[in-house]
Amino acid sequence: MNSSSDFFIKFWGVRGSIACPGPRTVKYGGNTSCVEIRCGDHRIIIDGGTGLRELGYELSKSLPPKIDIFFTHTHFDHVAGVPFFKPAYMPDTRVDFWAGHLMPEKTLRGVLCEMMMAPLFPVPINVFCGCQFRDFACGSTLTPAPGVTLTTCPLNHPNGACGYRIDFQGKSICVITDTEHVPGKPDQAVIDFVRGADIMVYDSMFTDEEFPKFVTWGHSTWQEALRVADAAGVRLAVPFHHDPHHNDEFLDDLEARADAIRPGTIFAREGLVLHA
Repeated sequence: MNSSSDFFIKFWGVRGSIACPGPRTVKYGGNTSCVEIRCGDHRIIIDGGTGLRELGYELSKSLPPKIDIFFTHTHFDHVAGVPFFKPAYMPDTRVDFWAGHLMPEKTLRGVLCEMMMAPLFPVPINVFCGCQFRDFACGSTLTPAPGVTLTTCPLNHPNGACGYRIDFQGKSICVITDTEHVPGKPDQAVIDFVRGADIMVYDSMFTDEEFPKFVTWGHSTWQEALRVADAAGVRLAVPFHHDPHHNDEFLDDLEARADAIRPGTIFAREGLVLHA
């Protein structure tokens, strides 16, 4: 049984771009972006990639009264699991979907509705039970549950993205994905946003060596994750949003290199639980 003061993050999907299950990705996992943050009895989910499906089945076994799902953005790898999220179809819970990157041109409900529309998907979004769709301005501070403070910041990604910081019981967990840095020019806004965090999950799609080929794609590197963590005094950096081409062996090597530079660094993998 979880304590009312428990504060941890669990990874259900750690990939970017597209799911990549198979023998090459068994250790780190092949599902796309989805993390669960437990703040005592309250659950916050960030992103609804393909990892959301398995999380939904787990939640349905002991259904909480309320679930909040916050999207960093709505590119397909971050929303593909939404139609398969079992609690959204169950009347005994309330699911609030949140996004801070779409207004004023679009709404979250409108975007998800277009995804769950024939001929792309056979079941329309209006079959969801007890769901609400909430748009907010990125940069806002929200209180999704008593004692839980969620602050937001804009990230550098095509079509916009939103970073999250969750503070609870005097500790903090930050999720910074998807974002692109400028080599040699630290993103001061991100550094200030994550300053002093206990855990920082950071977009590490590429390596510094790969990065020049992918400028303007809206992603960062594991080396930049460490640089941001050092500049901001973050306790634990967790590289995340792995390239689907980066197999287990490749990520093992990167994790060893990262640990040599910043001891304790751990790469995100499905099933990993980290306490703040």
